[in-house]
Amino acid sequence: MIAEESSKIFNGLTILSILVIFVVEGVITMIHPQLIKFNLPDEVLNAINHDEILVPESREQLVKLAIGGQQSGFFEVAYQVPDRGRVVEATVTACKNGVAVNFTEPYMRRRDPNSMVIGDDKPTDKPTYAQRFGGDFAKVRQETLEWLSKQRLIIMPFMAGGKEHGYPALLIAPRNAAFFAAALADLQEFVPKEAIWEGYTPRGIIYVAPPFRHTHFGGKQVVVHNRTDDLHEVFSYNLYPGPSAKKGVYAMLLDLGEQEGWVTLHASTVKVVTPYENVLTIMHEGASGGGKSEMLEQIHRLPDGLVKVAENVTTGEEIVMQLRESSELLPITDDMALCHKDIQNDSGKLVVKDAEAGWFLRINHITEYGTEPYYEKLTIHPKEPLVFLNIDGKPGATCLIWEHIEDAPGQPCPNPRVIVPRWMVSGVIDDPVEIDIRSFGIRTPLSTKDNPSYGIVGMFHVLPPSLAWLWRLVSPRGFANPSINDTSGDMKSEGVGSYWPFATGRMVDQANLLLEQFLRCTNTRYILIPNQYIGAYKVGFMAEWLTREYLARRGSASFGRERMVEARCPLLGYAMQSMKVDGNQINKGLLQVQYQPEVGLSAYDQGAEMLTQFFKRELKKYLVDSLHPLGKQIIECCLDGGTVQDYLQFIPMRY
Repeated sequence: MIAEESSKIFNGLTILSILVIFVVEGVITMIHPQLIKFNLPDEVLNAINHDEILVPESREQLVKLAIGGQQSGFFEVAYQVPDRGRVVEATVTACKNGVAVNFTEPYMRRRDPNSMVIGDDKPTDKPTYAQRFGGDFAKVRQETLEWLSKQRLIIMPFMAGGKEHGYPALLIAPRNAAFFAAALADLQEFVPKEAIWEGYTPRGIIYVAPPFRHTHFGGKQVVVHNRTDDLHEVFSYNLYPGPSAKKGVYAMLLDLGEQEGWVTLHASTVKVVTPYENVLTIMHEGASGGGKSEMLEQIHRLPDGLVKVAENVTTGEEIVMQLRESSELLPITDDMALCHKDIQNDSGKLVVKDAEAGWFLRINHITEYGTEPYYEKLTIHPKEPLVFLNIDGKPGATCLIWEHIEDAPGQPCPNPRVIVPRWMVSGVIDDPVEIDIRSFGIRTPLSTKDNPSYGIVGMFHVLPPSLAWLWRLVSPRGFANPSINDTSGDMKSEGVGSYWPFATGRMVDQANLLLEQFLRCTNTRYILIPNQYIGAYKVGFMAEWLTREYLARRGSASFGRERMVEARCPLLGYAMQSMKVDGNQINKGLLQVQYQPEVGLSAYDQGAEMLTQFFKRELKKYLVDSLHPLGKQIIECCLDGGTVQDYLQFIPMRY
């Protein structure tokens, strides 16, 4: 081994560069010293093995790099695009409390649900590169590596899924997209330069090449996943971190988990401690917009401390209650719950741990000061600078999470975000936890006699395990989803587990893994919770907040078979006969929607039929030879119009 020095002038500073020269079997190879510890595929090493690379030393360094050294505190992330010239993809503003990232195109401010493409030949139900674009992805992959070889790069190692049970991974991105690296460093377990170990072998690599969005993909968000036996590659051809830094890593974990027989659930998890010291752990699953982040929030109150439960859209009636004291919330996961096989035990309950180091919080519901005091305080006075997205930040000013960027005059972006590292969240639990209640959230629309819809879900429903499994197979995307670009009003499925948009394999394999999980975890109970509307009532996320309080105050007590009645729509399992929270009786029409005068039996039944047809349409996709035999029976029960009692025969139900 021989060391060779050279120097260059950059921004007025002399930068010393040392190349380490290896002589292996007579072939001379010069490797940049920052890359010596990495074990990389030859073509990847060749692309990044040049002077213009930086392996970050700290989070602070990444945040500073995000503004490109601009004294003005305002930086344009731009690239030269053939036939178009300089294209500004995003702007980064240095604020007192962090950096505000804004994308010049409103389309880029949310995840495109069609962004994922598979670039390999392994089994998949997702669109392949050849199907969508024609030709072999290998050519574009090589072009991407060649483009990266000519860029000033950030090479950032991280642990996908966490330090204890995660996997070594790597980000390769242009230096001027340092905000993307800073975001990923907060979302996953960043490995600083001094902590890299010898022989660091990534199981996943994210490559960022923004100009290809214009040169190859017609301006669309495209993220290509290329799976080999040893490596999961994610080629991100856009800078919005949702489908890549966030969900691209999720795809890696799903792929690796599928190989090893476990899943990462799309769920938030919270341990609830009541004023009476009852303790209950709830995990809340669902599509984006299904209330996962909100499950970790305290109940929203009016200025006088009262709680506005619901407002009747037809009559204007408001239902208000006094909740004397809220429960303490100890957050565990925000969006990705790792169900690694090594953390499961013999309790009969599902055991989970956070798969993330930071949380990608959507804050569209925070529209004014005082809406969510905890997160307002945390983000205004953070312990370290934060990364904000789609927030109207000004240089040198404080970035306020209720000041959302506008997609058009008077039209706020529906997907404002802030990334909060877990270590900044008070009371956060790092250890694996057992799940008492597993809930599923669905965004429901207004439903009345004049406008029937599937918004017939009561405040919460108790589901037999087999029916709860079916809900995870169909995973309704729900009404007015704020996180993705989808303007159609039809009822659509987010796919198996609600994490299907991020999975790269086959639906049936994930369905089987989930069913095996349900069969193993017979002591975990299952419920369904709507948000936005319950029949004619606007409720926002109040249903899940009140349900959380109600169930936690009951502790480990049984739901009580006598307290429940079979829902008029069998797909909703059991409805509650009555519900009292801190002495407040909940309106029966909020528990069983057919009793609302504005809805009635006919409109309810029309909504139930919409839901039934949706289930039948989506479930037929799973009837393939490799489906678990019990899964086939459960699906056929639904297709045959099964009753609640029919679903009880498949998996034991704990009341």
